[in-house]
Amino acid sequence: MRLEGKVAIITGAGAGIGAETAKLFAAEGARVHAWDVRPEPLAALAREAGDAIRTAVVDVTDRKGISAAIDAAIARDGKVDVLVNNAGITADATLLKMEEAAFDRVLSVNLKGTFNCSQAVAQSMSKSGGGVILNASSIVALYGNFGQTNYAASKSGVIGMTRTMARELARHNIRVNAVAPGFIITEMTAKMPEKVLEMMRDKTPLKRNGTALEVARAYLFLASEDASFITGQVLGVDGGLVI
Repeated sequence: MRLEGKVAIITGAGAGIGAETAKLFAAEGARVHAWDVRPEPLAALAREAGDAIRTAVVDVTDRKGISAAIDAAIARDGKVDVLVNNAGITADATLLKMEEAAFDRVLSVNLKGTFNCSQAVAQSMSKSGGGVILNASSIVALYGNFGQTNYAASKSGVIGMTRTMARELARHNIRVNAVAPGFIITEMTAKMPEKVLEMMRDKTPLKRNGTALEVARAYLFLASEDASFITGQVLGVDGGLVI
């Protein structure tokens, strides 16, 4: 029960890493507010989790909607202790074929969405004694990836934002860290051709792809008091891919 008594907001919680994180945090004692822009997967999560997880349809590009959802969480539970900025999208294309709208859309969700939620939650945390903000980066932020100029740029920006926020918010007892997953099996990647999945496994020193639960456990560690003196870091969950 490493999060007993804590209140957590998790964005992009309808499926994949976000859903696993919401369920794990709830199992560890947190009162979880799961956000996603898609109502259907949130409804499925709510049915599975019961009263342990509260869901809300929130678009991380909508600052007014974010503020309203935070106010609702605080009205119910009195505070917010942990924010996991997990919401993210892809719109892949090579540089020569990428449309401006696709570039803007990915940056709007992955990078500005992280800014929007962090800024709003930090206002509350700074008044209530502190908290933890965790951001979703990616291994592609460090090495790039074919066809993902927009995604790599957004996740690189998340790293810079994480380190800057960690410096600024430390005085308010707010820790800020990022997680950089490697090749993780989710609902999205499970639909990839087996040849692509095999290539991903071959590139990973542990010779397998990661699971959403393994990333959720990294979030759990960083959210807990086990990581009380860790801030401004990027934790790779990649099976050794960076080496």
